Amino acid sequence: MDLLIPEVGTIIWSLIGFSITFFILAKFAWKPVLKGLKQRDESIEKALQAAETAKREVSQLQSDNEKLLAETKAERDKILQEARELKESLLNDAREQAKREGHKLIADAREAIKNEKAAAIQDIKRQVTELSVSISEKILMHELADSDKQREIIEKSIIEAKLN
Repeated sequence: MDLLIPEVGTIIWSLIGFSITFFILAKFAWKPVLKGLKQRDESIEKALQAAETAKREVSQLQSDNEKLLAETKAERDKILQEARELKESLLNDAREQAKREGHKLIADAREAIKNEKAAAIQDIKRQVTELSVSISEKILMHELADSDKQREIIEKSIIEAKLN
């Protein structure tokens, strides 16, 4: 049981050693340790604040990116719509111009056909006239070979001219 109960001298020397150690630690080590712990707490707090700030900034950037993406999509859709409208406008203009040119070509062709037809009719009339004159000349030469016949035709022509 002597082992469990310390002697008074041992207790005193233990108290002196502990006191010296406590004094040395309190004088030289305690303040730097507390200062280090305080700095560590402050750095952890700053890191947490920086992380929170970074989190807010990232959230803000994400919302800005989403907003920018939405604006970009809207602008893209607008540009595509304008391009479609321009394409339709150009196609409609091209169709209208093609129709006008087609109608003009048809009108020109009809006019050309009309002119060709009139020229052909004039040519036919001229040929018929020449042929009629030629035939009449031959008939008259044959009929007028006799002088009595000549007088009879002249008198008949004079009577018809007076009636008209």
